[in-house]
Amino acid sequence: MRILYHMPLSPFCRKVRVALKEKGLPFQLHGENVWDRRDEFLKLNPACTVPVLVEADGTAIADSRAIVEYLQEVQPHPDLLGATPAERAETRRLISWFDEKFYNEATRNLVGEKVMKRFLGRGEPESAIVRAGLNNIRVHLDYIAYLTERRSWLAGEKFSLADITAAAQMSTIDYIGDVPWSHQEAARDWYARIKSRPSFQ
Repeated sequence: MRILYHMPLSPFCRKVRVALKEKGLPFQLHGENVWDRRDEFLKLNPACTVPVLVEADGTAIADSRAIVEYLQEVQPHPDLLGATPAERAETRRLISWFDEKFYNEATRNLVGEKVMKRFLGRGEPESAIVRAGLNNIRVHLDYIAYLTERRSWLAGEKFSLADITAAAQMSTIDYIGDVPWSHQEAARDWYARIKSRPSFQ
């Protein structure tokens, strides 16, 4: 049985969990407190970050983007990248957008300050950083609305890893109640469609 080393509130781990379920691949979860820097975990991933997927034969794959690309190769159906080179390029572009830009501008500022900082005993949230996150998420909701008003899903006409990546980021902020859904009805409707999928429940 493959094992996914994860943290529940990590959007990168959530992305991999949803992708595994969409692919119909069984797995077990193993919670990993990366700040403990366990020797056994460092052997799997010297960067000491989650997620890490370990196959039954001991093969370890680290980094959420590497893992979802790996899953696409070992289980091509259902296809979550796109049928053509242009579709795959657009999916990958949006994966980068939400893994990097959205995470740094919204998720890190909100979940990092309001949840992880307190959990790790690093003091109170900085209000300026939280305000920046709240402002930034509105811009990203506008972009999601822009895309979904022109396409069925974020990257095109089919549900893809772009939707999974964006929803994984969004769900961590939604968990603490900081997504202003009334700001963009189209973005809210897109998220509702994803939340109704069995893989996301």
